[in-house]
Amino acid sequence: MARPTLLSVTTPLPPPRSLSHELVARLTADITSGKIPPGARLPTEQEMIAATGVSRTVVREAVAALRADGLVVTRQGVGAFVPANARRPFRVDIDQLSSLREVLDVMELRTGIEIETAGLAADRASAAQLRKVTDCLDAIEAAINRGEDAIDQDFALHCSIADATGNPQFRRLLEHLGRLIIPRQTIRGGPGLPKRAYGQTFQREHREIVQAIRAGAVAQARAAMRRHLLNSRQRYQKFAATLGK
Repeated sequence: MARPTLLSVTTPLPPPRSLSHELVARLTADITSGKIPPGARLPTEQEMIAATGVSRTVVREAVAALRADGLVVTRQGVGAFVPANARRPFRVDIDQLSSLREVLDVMELRTGIEIETAGLAADRASAAQLRKVTDCLDAIEAAINRGEDAIDQDFALHCSIADATGNPQFRRLLEHLGRLIIPRQTIRGGPGLPKRAYGQTFQREHREIVQAIRAGAVAQARAAMRRHLLNSRQRYQKFAATLGK
């Protein structure tokens, strides 16, 4: 007789992580690995409660998250089932980035996206969108002059450039990646470099990007964005190494 498949969802959960997050992770692993195959029903609420020790609320939150991701479908009074086309959705979980390599990987992804974003903005931006980009650039300058890190203002500039493409999906993706991919969010200032001087370093790169976009110079805008983001990654690597990250 074949031994029953051991599901990771049928063992007790550890406390450190959010219980619903941990349960989602386990169920997702069982579904995408085929342990719970298409057409199969998930363990019932009572079965998961008994096996993992979590509450009914945690189970329901986990099932709702799986349903939102398209990994299960629910049938009233019957339970949750794995659909035929279930697959792991694309997601970059910034909160779970635990190593320098993972952060750099996300920054590299951002580089590929934003180079094209700058070029499209240079080609398509309206007068109103160009004013917004310029206002965001000025806001960074003002924040630097106040002695601030200008993280929020920096992110707003990149989002305004994304808006200037006319394609709302660029901004949606940037917002998903979030402010944490801006190196200063993790490493404040640079070793041996005053905050203001460091700020002016990346602000010079911002000016080159904005000037090219305002001039409608597509190739120059792409090149300026590439320089800025590659330099940002190099600065992050340097500072992280100095701080032992």
